[in-house]
Amino acid sequence: MVVLRAGLCPGLTEEMIQLLRANNIRTVVDFVSSDLEDVAQSCSLSYKALVAVRRVLLAQFSAFPTNGADLYEELKSSTAILPTGNPSLDQLLDAGLYTGEVTELAGAPGSGKTQVCLSIAASVSLGLRQHVFFLDSTGGFTASRLYQMLQARVEDKEEQLEALQRVQVVRMFDIYEMLRALHEVRDCLSQQVESSAGPLKAVLIDSVSAVLSPLLGGRQSEGLAIMMQLARELKTLAKEFSVAVVVGSNNHFMFNNPGSALVDVNSSCALVVCCPASAGSLHRCLKCLARSFNILL
Repeated sequence: MVVLRAGLCPGLTEEMIQLLRANNIRTVVDFVSSDLEDVAQSCSLSYKALVAVRRVLLAQFSAFPTNGADLYEELKSSTAILPTGNPSLDQLLDAGLYTGEVTELAGAPGSGKTQVCLSIAASVSLGLRQHVFFLDSTGGFTASRLYQMLQARVEDKEEQLEALQRVQVVRMFDIYEMLRALHEVRDCLSQQVESSAGPLKAVLIDSVSAVLSPLLGGRQSEGLAIMMQLARELKTLAKEFSVAVVVGSNNHFMFNNPGSALVDVNSSCALVVCCPASAGSLHRCLKCLARSFNILL
């Protein structure tokens, strides 16, 4: 709750604040909800001056209403669907990865999570000509493997090299380095600084388990707190800047919260669990569940 103070808005002087406090008007809410005629009489202040101050305070601190149509138009203009490079996975995800959402790839070590991330990087950088930020926490990223995927999609060597240049890779093996790298990405996007490769559309992390697991063995509360901090950072990055975030993990539901999706890449099962933040996400989640388990919803 904002307390009235001198300089908060034009016309709100220290003398006026003292007179208002003498009448138990101490906050912005107290002031704007009071009867200004009574205040003017009890405080011996100008009614016009009080009205002018209230207009400024309402403009500064009031929430402006919006309607569903405007929100829908904003959603359409800010949401894009990114192909993963795997038609079956795209079908399972209802056409692909959605910007503004966090998708978690869950599976045992060696189940192919890094390969899925490489396929997404190749698809976005080559097919959409968009920039990709790849956080390698296991040392599993290899430029030669990514180059092979690009060669399988296009024969032009110049296009292959251009696609490689759109993939920025940062290696780190510490959770604090990962958080610092994500902060730098968000700062750059906040300042609207784009790389020479183009705008950022996808952030890929091959495995968060590699950097989080050492913290979850001993001091459990600290590890869980850092895990939640990482989850909030990824969700903020995805939502505020319309970026598709893909995270690999060895444990299911590591980021089980609204606006996230979980895809199990183990060969023994085909599980998709989505935690929607909107009706549209809920519709996609139900379709994914129906396809995964061959059930009618």
